[in-house]
Amino acid sequence: MLAALRCVRVFELPCCLDQIIPFSMARSAIDEVSESGAFKRSASTFRNFISRDPGSIFLPESGRYHLYISYACPWASRCLSALKIKGLEKAISFSSVKPIWERTKEDDAHMGWVFPVSDTEEPSAEPDTLNGAKSIRELYELASANYSGKYTVPVLWDKKLRTIVNNESSEILRMLNSQFNNVANNPDLDLYPQPLQAQIDEVNGWVYDGINDGVYRCGFAKKQEPYDEAVEKLHEALDKCEEILGKQRYICGLSLTEADIRLFVTLIRFDEVYAVHFKCNKKLIREYANLFNYIKDVFQIPGMSGTVNMDHIKKHYYGSHPSINPSGIIPRGPNIDYSSPHDRERFSS
Repeated sequence: MLAALRCVRVFELPCCLDQIIPFSMARSAIDEVSESGAFKRSASTFRNFISRDPGSIFLPESGRYHLYISYACPWASRCLSALKIKGLEKAISFSSVKPIWERTKEDDAHMGWVFPVSDTEEPSAEPDTLNGAKSIRELYELASANYSGKYTVPVLWDKKLRTIVNNESSEILRMLNSQFNNVANNPDLDLYPQPLQAQIDEVNGWVYDGINDGVYRCGFAKKQEPYDEAVEKLHEALDKCEEILGKQRYICGLSLTEADIRLFVTLIRFDEVYAVHFKCNKKLIREYANLFNYIKDVFQIPGMSGTVNMDHIKKHYYGSHPSINPSGIIPRGPNIDYSSPHDRERFSS
């Protein structure tokens, strides 16, 4: 039954096939550029859910699952943020790959996420002690012998069935929020509360399109026109966030939600990486009074600072995209102190 499950899962595709790049053409995000020179991200492929529903193959059992991440990757950091602030470290283990892409196999040129060979090779990265894999690619090939898509993080791994449950960050985030509350240290925190779900979904939509994916559409554009369109859309969305956050503490009101986590992971990387590496320098985040204080506020939530490893972030972007930064030089600054005071408590009442 498991073999059949793997086969079906790999080929679950969205109906809008004309909007994604065929798997055979996209082994990493940097490959996903259309003939027009615009960046177009393809869909995730492993889309199973952990739930208590009758007949569920993937039950929310403490100790059963492992989250593979890269501290550099904003999508993986979404999931790590939920794991940390929900207090799930004892129930779900996690580990990080090295920050700079390397060859994943000797017999082809694919560059991707790899594990260190020892605990001391790269600070904050660990060898794969669960499966003995040398790369994230090997995990995908272990889960499906016929897999031909991207080898991305995050990967939510089932230790019992030795397969990938899900590699879509937005879905993993929601599973971590809702399915493990019986073993969470912070079960009362609900990042997707029912009264706010419609608003959260709406905010997630324009934040993803303009900001989360927008910085990539700027950085990976290969022609001036798609870059110009992307950078204008990006800063329109940032201006919208600035206006909203001038009226309330968080992006959907007075309480932290998943929409804040999804926005935060891009904003925390913006001035250190995207402004330079992805040419998003029309206006820096620290030039936005509300956004800059908002980042510091979210960063200082217990557990969140442990999800931000700026050394890994800068090493990855500046060291893994030779078509953008051929010399691999990592800028020394600006080294922003996100633990400094902010003014967001003014909205607490």
